[in-house]
Amino acid sequence: MTPHRIFLTSLLLPATLLCASTDVEFNHDIRPILSDKCYLCHGADAKAKKIPLRLDHEDEAKAAMPDGKHAVVEGHPEQSEMIRRITAPSVAVRMPPAYSGLKLSPKEIETIRTWIAQGAKWEKHWAFLPPKRPPLPAVKNTAWPHNPIDSFILAKLEREGLSPSPAANRETLIRRVTLDLTGLPPTPADIDAFLNDKSPKAYEKVIDRLLASPRYGERMAYRWLDAARYADTNGYQYDAGRDMWRWRDWVIDAYNRNEPYNQFALEQLAGDLLPNATLPQKIASGFNRNHRINTEDGIIPEEYAAEYVVDRVDTTSSVFLGVTLGCARCHNHKYDPFTQKEFYQVFAYFDNVPELGRGMKFGNSPPVIPAPTREQQIALDSLHQRSQRVEDSLNRQDRAIRHAQTAWEHRVEKEPEQFWAPSRDLVAAYTFDDKSEASKSLGGDVAIVPGHLGRAASFDGKDYLSTSTIPNLDVNDPFTISLWLNGSATPDGSLVTQMLDNPKGKGYGVHVDHGKVYVSLTSNWNDDAIRLETEDTLAANRWYHVAVTYDGSKMGQGIHVYVDGHEAKVKVLLDTLYRPYRNAGHGFKEPLRIGAGWGPERRFRGLIDDVRLYSRVLGTDELSALSTAESIADIARKSPAVRTAIETEQVRWDFLDNAAPAAIHDLWRQRTALLEEEEKLERTFPTVMVMAERPTPRETHILIRGAYDKPGDVVHRGVPAVLSPMPAGAPNNRLGFAEWLVDPGNPLFARVAVNRFWQMYFGTGIVKTVEDFGSQGER
Repeated sequence: MTPHRIFLTSLLLPATLLCASTDVEFNHDIRPILSDKCYLCHGADAKAKKIPLRLDHEDEAKAAMPDGKHAVVEGHPEQSEMIRRITAPSVAVRMPPAYSGLKLSPKEIETIRTWIAQGAKWEKHWAFLPPKRPPLPAVKNTAWPHNPIDSFILAKLEREGLSPSPAANRETLIRRVTLDLTGLPPTPADIDAFLNDKSPKAYEKVIDRLLASPRYGERMAYRWLDAARYADTNGYQYDAGRDMWRWRDWVIDAYNRNEPYNQFALEQLAGDLLPNATLPQKIASGFNRNHRINTEDGIIPEEYAAEYVVDRVDTTSSVFLGVTLGCARCHNHKYDPFTQKEFYQVFAYFDNVPELGRGMKFGNSPPVIPAPTREQQIALDSLHQRSQRVEDSLNRQDRAIRHAQTAWEHRVEKEPEQFWAPSRDLVAAYTFDDKSEASKSLGGDVAIVPGHLGRAASFDGKDYLSTSTIPNLDVNDPFTISLWLNGSATPDGSLVTQMLDNPKGKGYGVHVDHGKVYVSLTSNWNDDAIRLETEDTLAANRWYHVAVTYDGSKMGQGIHVYVDGHEAKVKVLLDTLYRPYRNAGHGFKEPLRIGAGWGPERRFRGLIDDVRLYSRVLGTDELSALSTAESIADIARKSPAVRTAIETEQVRWDFLDNAAPAAIHDLWRQRTALLEEEEKLERTFPTVMVMAERPTPRETHILIRGAYDKPGDVVHRGVPAVLSPMPAGAPNNRLGFAEWLVDPGNPLFARVAVNRFWQMYFGTGIVKTVEDFGSQGER
């Protein structure tokens, strides 16, 4: 990606870009005329217009027409129907037709006549031909060229009767190259150092210094960000903020590392699909999540889901291939050899992202990943190392721990029952072993009766507990809710909630709906909520432990339900959570309620015991421990040989939490504190939107006239036939598409890249239309 590479790669461009020929050339002289004046009717869309003649394919242009005549007869313009029609004196016969507003000039007519007379030699569109290194043109002033590019420049100047400008003075030269490579002017010290350096390599040393500057990556990145439609807002009506700056930083770093351009492109298109993809490679795939995202109420999500995929096809084809493939969304391309089917074959590569058509009101829309900065990762690694050292110290104390724990177990066998539960990130706990916990009841007294773990609250379907706890949790915050329940009939009603107390209330809660565990996270009941339920039902008059975890992802897949320590199969009923529960600038002030949340008609009837709320996702081992229902004394009375793995862990955790010798207890507290610090640090990590694949591929259809709700034939993934085929062995997925795009056999990839660099440094590309290398673009 250095200027030296740009110049060398440019030599691969066809010589006809830079030098003229005495013969009429199809690509140079004829194709532009046909594209501008004829393809509208006689191009790819001719069949749809019921026109028998196509002039964009050689075979059809030279074949006999229905009346037996030939539009083009090689070497015989007088026999060619095309010449007769474009020179016809009658307006009714002459082509192009007068109503089209198009007209051939006398020069264009003569060019076509000469081409046919010279044999009507046809050429594939120049941009779709493999690049070939051309010979250097002969020049008169052989002393002037210093590199191969100079020869082409001088040859053109000499043909035009011009002479090269004088060499720039050194002050001008360092200013130009510094601005070109960093976007900033040189400092006075930089200028003085260059002027005082009389060595033959003085200029090369300046370039090396500039390429090593972090400003180089920033300068190169800002043009790339424009091409990639980078933004930190969503772009539609509300234009809320989102965070893509970690992808921006990846681009800057890639330039500063001088990452090979083919790898640079491949990682942005499919970094997430690379084997053992690294975090930077996953971040790189954010290239195709930079599109605008609509968060408005009332939109049709399916419509915008299709628009996002169309955007990816348009951007990928224009940025990396320099073609207007998007013109084939609704019909075959009017000017270039791309069919509508081929558009949707490429569309299929980008149509498998597990995203919602409606984006999140605030922040990033899934799929997202945490993307720590370098400093944050260093801090996290340091915490991991410290944790490991503490863990190693505890392991070295294992014999002493076992000895002290055995003595402790003999004592606790005779002590009153106590139950272990995690204490880290505990927001609220209600065991009901103390009558005062029910003092906040509304609508009557909730009875406290013998429960599963000591005592429990008894609910009659009318009364409930409104606690003094107001959790500071919203849609981005992880949590775990754990409780024991026993329904007196088929379990039904709200269990634990923080929501407006009505059937469609804003907030979150765990309920039982006719025996099925039912979880709701609601901003707006109709179209801004997650609702799911278990497939299996709970029986009446027996105790169950129920736990629900939520990872803060705002997606149904981030919620897991556990019944008696085992993950339950769930059915997602709605998966479209976009906005927080809180009003702008205000927290969500509803209290934590037990036995209520769905309004008076759906109060819980039965027993609830040991309610716990955590501000993190508990581990499966912790959830298993919570569901054992055995006291520490019960476990201690068992022989270690017959304890389950989780019982062994549970009694060990309780000992370390409450009874270990001071030195061991201090290590255990250090370990706990470090875990808390790690989790706190991880919650500060920025996120970035990335690409991902659905586990079950989505079926892709041609969309009739491009309309999202008018699916046509099913299409499968594939690349345009006019370009090179897929590389042998490449998977037919987005990664395979990326490998095809960067493959040396692709005639466009390198050309388009070089052309963008040329435009960046010289103001105008070798091809002026940098995003259109097709028939309508500049040659």
